[in-house]
Amino acid sequence: MNCPVCKEPLVVLELEQVEVDYCTSCAGVWLDSGELELILETDEDRNRLVNLFKEATDVNEKSYDCPICGKQMRKYEIGEKGKAVVDKCRKNHGIWFDKGELQKIVEFGSVNKENKIINLLKNMFWKSMPLAENKISLNIDGGNK
Repeated sequence: MNCPVCKEPLVVLELEQVEVDYCTSCAGVWLDSGELELILETDEDRNRLVNLFKEATDVNEKSYDCPICGKQMRKYEIGEKGKAVVDKCRKNHGIWFDKGELQKIVEFGSVNKENKIINLLKNMFWKSMPLAENKISLNIDGGNK
């Protein structure tokens, strides 16, 4: 699968049974449908985060195509203060997060700070640590997803 922004192949990172597709070129993240919910441990966290998603009506960001179906994705604003704008597949294949957006969304959701997946994501994407130090499996996705 290729990055919807820069068209480079995405790297598949498996974190506690959640596959995160990461672009090493633009630092964007693709989560397949349901994977964002798997990151969150409690129903309360899931509900809080889902309620923050509002379809964007007046956004001046470039639209991207879903890396799975190729259809143009919709823009969603998340949060009220310091909003993040993400791209969600119209056919519900997943969500694209530009660099830094996943971190903002996790912060808006006020998820459990002890969550293993969140801590791995912080170490990988938000502290710019080399992948080898994070003890994760790393596979190049050759379009077999």
